[in-house]
Amino acid sequence: MKTGLILIALFIGQVCYAQVENVPLNHQIYDYLKEMKVKHVIGSTHDDSPNLSRLEVQNFLIEIRKEIKILSATEKNLLIKYEAEFFEDEITEDKHWQMLNYKDGFWDNLGKFDKDKIKYLYAYKDENVKAYFEGTAHFIFGQQYKPQKTNSELYDIGFRFRGTLLEKFGFYFSLEKGGISGSKNFASIVEPRLNTNFKFIEDMENVANYDYVNGYVNYYSQPVKNMHVSLQFGREQLKFGYGYGSKFVISGDNPNMDFLKFNFRYGFVDYTTIHASTVGEFNFDRSQNFTKYIALNKFGFLVNDKLRLGIGNSIVYSGRGLDFAYLNPFTFYKFVEMSIQDRDNGTVFFDIQSNHIKNLELQASFFMDENFLNKLGEMSRFSNKTAYQLGAFWYEPFSIPDVSLIFEYTKIRPYTYSHISGNDSYTSFGTNLGHRIGPNSDEILTKLSYNLCENIRFNAEYSFVRSGENILSPEGIIIKNVGGDVFEPHIELRDSEEAVFLDGIRINSNILLLNLRFEPIRDLSFDIYYKYIFEENITHNFKNDLNYGYIKMTAEF
Repeated sequence: MKTGLILIALFIGQVCYAQVENVPLNHQIYDYLKEMKVKHVIGSTHDDSPNLSRLEVQNFLIEIRKEIKILSATEKNLLIKYEAEFFEDEITEDKHWQMLNYKDGFWDNLGKFDKDKIKYLYAYKDENVKAYFEGTAHFIFGQQYKPQKTNSELYDIGFRFRGTLLEKFGFYFSLEKGGISGSKNFASIVEPRLNTNFKFIEDMENVANYDYVNGYVNYYSQPVKNMHVSLQFGREQLKFGYGYGSKFVISGDNPNMDFLKFNFRYGFVDYTTIHASTVGEFNFDRSQNFTKYIALNKFGFLVNDKLRLGIGNSIVYSGRGLDFAYLNPFTFYKFVEMSIQDRDNGTVFFDIQSNHIKNLELQASFFMDENFLNKLGEMSRFSNKTAYQLGAFWYEPFSIPDVSLIFEYTKIRPYTYSHISGNDSYTSFGTNLGHRIGPNSDEILTKLSYNLCENIRFNAEYSFVRSGENILSPEGIIIKNVGGDVFEPHIELRDSEEAVFLDGIRINSNILLLNLRFEPIRDLSFDIYYKYIFEENITHNFKNDLNYGYIKMTAEF
């Protein structure tokens, strides 16, 4: 099998039949490509807008194959593993296994099951279309130890249908339906996505349940060599901006949004624009629920092979339908907002990423919410709604193969992400669209990852977070607003114009996360997690512990 895959990769000049649907962001290939990029094996993976098509992944794997001599044993085995998955058109049928195979009898087909084969419920291919139908299932068992002992089980089944039509049109559809037993509150800690799931929050049925649906169509073309053009419409997980722990622009911790996305890359220019719709906070009075929109674009500039600069901006607006002012992809939204009477929540962001030193990547981001330039000298003023982030990714530290180390510092000023119009806060379904720590806080993050072999990966992450929370009465009424809540903007005459960083109720949090992922059978994986959060209230002198673990099984075939 390995010999066949090597010959395939060596003699592929152009992919015979390009697959242009996207690879989901939770796929392990993104970790592998990132490490190969930092190692100078491949070029930029565009991880400020990381959703890659299968064709783009194929091209990266071809680049990696050309540099196979400098790969470690585990990196080579990972390459072989991903080549088998992403060069589907070049792999013969005996390397695939279909559950719904009508050519053979049931028992004959079952006898061809192999733990190393690519597995589908059903696959179809001709000269015009390639389509794959896969079943999915997840099971999570979680155990909380502190502050009290409790447990939860989450279980869901579903399917996904993906493929490419006429080599340029990709499509993807997935549906998951699940239920919960045990503690409902603890389930939302184990799986934070539940906090923005309508069925889970509504809780109108006998059994706590949830569902997730995604789907899109996209067009991908290379009109000339090295020119990439894509247009996508639909729903899937999005992340945007740099950040090893979490991102300022779109962190991905929010619910998946419906969007129209256009991307153009050629030469030294990389341009992306997105117009997405989402919702405000959940309310049982459905007349109070509303739709909101976020428009963003970014210009990236490849100064050379190892240095990227970027400038972007975004607008959050609501209370009206689609605004044509923000549907224009080639404009600067903040100035457009001024021309339509300054009703919306605008941000501007800058970033830089450098990989001049082999095995070391450095990056920095600056995020500006609204405009503080008119009071530039008053850095403690409430209108100074800014944030910055500095990070480093070190691969093979101290010449240790298959290991990566991450260091990152993030600081977010008070009131960042909030807006005088509460409906236009930088949020989706009650969660921050941006960095997970929120306003009036900072974070020191370190992370270690180690590929023990092609089927086992270990991650250890530690973060220290300081935050300043608003001071509230026992009834929840604001006594002092220090800019620590994304949903509570600065109110003139009520709140002080001075916003001292980390003012208010001071909370220090130490967060440790351990994860071991192993895949004993291709497309069947297990994740073991342990998380410990030690929270210290400095202002009121008390401490809280949250201590839990869980195991997650994922089947995708």
